[in-house]
Amino acid sequence: MLSALRRTTLITRQLTRPPTPTRPSSTATTATMTDTSKYKFNHTMLRVKDPVASVKFYQHLGMSQVNKFSFPDNKFDLYFLAHDSPKSASHGNHWTDREGIIELTHNYGTENDPNFTVANGNKEPGKGFGHVCVSVDNIQAACQRLEDAGYRFQKKLKDGRMHHIAFALDPDDYWVEIIAQNPVDKTEDVKSTDLQTYRMNHTMIRVKDKDISLKFYQDVLGMTLHRTSEAKEAGFNLYFLGYGPAPSSDDTSNGVNPTASREGLLELTWNYGTEKESGRVYHDGNAEPQGFGHICVSVDDLEKACERFEQQGVQWKKRLTEGRMKNVAFVLDPDGYWIEVIQNERYKEAPGKY
Repeated sequence: MLSALRRTTLITRQLTRPPTPTRPSSTATTATMTDTSKYKFNHTMLRVKDPVASVKFYQHLGMSQVNKFSFPDNKFDLYFLAHDSPKSASHGNHWTDREGIIELTHNYGTENDPNFTVANGNKEPGKGFGHVCVSVDNIQAACQRLEDAGYRFQKKLKDGRMHHIAFALDPDDYWVEIIAQNPVDKTEDVKSTDLQTYRMNHTMIRVKDKDISLKFYQDVLGMTLHRTSEAKEAGFNLYFLGYGPAPSSDDTSNGVNPTASREGLLELTWNYGTEKESGRVYHDGNAEPQGFGHICVSVDDLEKACERFEQQGVQWKKRLTEGRMKNVAFVLDPDGYWIEVIQNERYKEAPGKY
């Protein structure tokens, strides 16, 4: 969707795991006529310095460019990358009818500016967004392939105590977690990897208060809590949410995340004690220093979904009726992260062109 930096300029020129997690109802109400079971976690937006280098990196992870928007008058382009092989979960779908898209936003000229950098979200100032994650078939071979191509790592498989995950670095130093779809002890000697099996599995953001954030994403956005991972000794918990049914098992004894075959999950990281701090704890990525821009949910009926959000009492960054762009809205989550809302064109046409 439109760049969170320049799109906001256009708009302004015209003008929050509960103790007992609740599973949202998938039934559309007479009042709203929007069905949250049809919602999709469509994409995650990242600002990039050089689109050629960034697109090449994500293509190396098996993604294809499924859409592109150019706005030369406003001097930015948007690139939409997703897994689209015949083995992919969303193969052949319209770009709004997908999960697991990465939107790369390029503002013209940054590729030639030696002083331009983005904030990757993992250090101050600008800490908030954490990473995107790709799940792969044979993790050792997949990581070796990345290393052989000259790409850097924040954490290799053999580093530290966790030998079942790795973190690659994209050209802008955004962290890309690599997780296994198959038991890691069964793939140690496998030398090949099939890019067609890869999934853009999840996006991680840090949250101040787990109860407030989990309630928001479940009750307001209609997601389901799929998995909880507690790291009490390290002082944090991880909550994985998404649309669709939760997995039947939460067994990770073989080094495999039970949701690794999914795409389009949201990971909320809660560090113990942050809920007691005053004011905002994390950076939304849209104030300086900029980097991560937003996540996006596509819905069955954009107008009715926004009516429902209004009834839920959400905080808006941009209502559907505000500004010149009547085909997108932006909701704020409890930590101030931007959530774009768009029409899934599988169900009806969007109200206007992008």
